Amino acid sequence: MDRRELIAAVTGTSLLLACRDNAELERASTTQAPPARPSDHEIFELGDFGLMSGEVLPNAQLAYKTHGSLSDSGDNVIVFPTWYGGRHSDNEALIGTEHALNPDRYFIVVANQFGNGLSSSPSNTPPPYDRMRFPLVTPYDNVRAQQRLLTERYGVERIALAVGFSMSGQQAFHFGALYPEMVERIAPICGSAKTSVHNYVFLEGIKAALQADCAWQEGEYSSPPVAGIRAFSRVYTGWFASQSFFREGLHSAFGDDLEGIFSAAEEGFGSFDANDLLAMVATWQAADIGAHPRFDGSLSAALAAIRSRAFVMPSRTDLYFPPEDNQIEVALMPNAELRVIPSIWGHLAGGGANADDTAWLDEQLRELLRA
Repeated sequence: MDRRELIAAVTGTSLLLACRDNAELERASTTQAPPARPSDHEIFELGDFGLMSGEVLPNAQLAYKTHGSLSDSGDNVIVFPTWYGGRHSDNEALIGTEHALNPDRYFIVVANQFGNGLSSSPSNTPPPYDRMRFPLVTPYDNVRAQQRLLTERYGVERIALAVGFSMSGQQAFHFGALYPEMVERIAPICGSAKTSVHNYVFLEGIKAALQADCAWQEGEYSSPPVAGIRAFSRVYTGWFASQSFFREGLHSAFGDDLEGIFSAAEEGFGSFDANDLLAMVATWQAADIGAHPRFDGSLSAALAAIRSRAFVMPSRTDLYFPPEDNQIEVALMPNAELRVIPSIWGHLAGGGANADDTAWLDEQLRELLRA
C-alpha cells in the first residue's frame, strides 16, 4: 500500500501554500545535522518478508540488541521491542540489575520496530520502496519478524515475557494473541490492543503539522522538513503528559521554562527522518489485534485468544492510551489484570521517565515474572 494516497486528503494544498512564508526558517534550519544513531546493535536478515497487506518488503532487516545470556533450558527470554520515536538504547532505562528486567537473570531481546531508521525503514530501503513508497507495516508484521529472530537465530521455544511500552505495548498484545502457546506472560504498558478512534485523531493532527511544511514535498524532500518536524514535536508535547503534570510544574525537569520540554521533544523527534516518523505513525494507526485472518476482524476473539498471564498497565492520566480502553480489553481476556500506574506523568509514566513510576513498574513486573 502506497501511503502517499492515504495522506493526500489530510494535508491539503492550502497548508502547503501557507508554509511558503516560513521559507527563511527552512533555509536556516536545514543545515542542522541530526544526532548520530546508535550503532551498538546486530542485524537479522529476514529476506523478502511478506507483510499482512500482501505486499513483500524485499531484503528486510531487523535491528536488535540483546542483554544477558540465554539459559541452557531457554526459559529466561524476555522480548522488549522499541516504541514510537524510540531506538533500542532508549529501552535501557528499564533494563539493569536494579530493575525487574535484569540481564543477570534474563535474556532480554530489544528489537527495533520497522520504520525507526535502524530496522528496514523508508530512509534506508532502496527504491522503489523508499520514502512514502515504503509499505504499510502492522504490529503483527513486527511481531512475526521478531518471532523469526527468536526462533531462527536463538532456537527459542518459549517466551517468559513479552513486555512493551506505548507502541511496543501494543506489540505485547499482538504477541500474546498470535503465539499463545509460546508466550507465557505479557505486560503491555501504556498501550492498547487496538488504536482507538481518539488516538487515531491525535495522530492525524501531528501528521498534518509535519506535512504542512513546504519542504515536505510529499515525502520527496531534498532537505529535511525541519519546520514541520518542529511543529510536529510541539503539538506532540501537549500530549506526552497530563494537565496536572504541567499544572504542578513538573515540566521544569526538562528545563527552566516550557522551552525545555519543547526542545527535548524537538531533539528526540529531530533525530528521525520525517518519512520514518510517518511510517511509524501508520503502524500505530493500524494497530488492531483483531485484524488477522485467524480472528476475522474480531477484537473480542483476539483478546480471548490471549492465554498468557497478563498485567495490563496504563497510566491513570495517559491522554491517548487511557485506562478506560484497557479496562474494556482486560474484561475480554481470560487471564489478565488491570493495574493502573498512579501517576500524573501521563504517557511518560511508562517509559522510565521518573524514578517513582519506574519503581512501581519494577514491582509489578517482578510479581508477574514470579507467577
